[in-house]
Amino acid sequence: MKRFIKELILFIIQLFMFYIFPLFTGPTDAMGMVFLIIIATFSLSLITGLFSKEKIKFLYPLAASVLFIPSVFIYYNESALVHALWYLIISAAGLSLGALLRAMLSKK
Repeated sequence: MKRFIKELILFIIQLFMFYIFPLFTGPTDAMGMVFLIIIATFSLSLITGLFSKEKIKFLYPLAASVLFIPSVFIYYNESALVHALWYLIISAAGLSLGALLRAMLSKK
């Protein structure tokens, strides 16, 4: 469990962005909040790719996408279900970019 502490911390931050952050926004701010969560997901996946040495980091995009699905039924309506796909794509891109940067920096 101690091996995955970095991943767990970033995962908890992601959970906070999906479930706690929407409590503080109004009903008209939903699209802006989704955009903000997309940016946060990209940033967290980039950080995961840069700083994690564990293989479990490659499950992060799938986990972020699946964790968003229950929040759709809590805060949004079913039309927001398509954003789970965006979270999968954005977090995979961020993780790939972070892993690429890590590989490039470790060569030097």
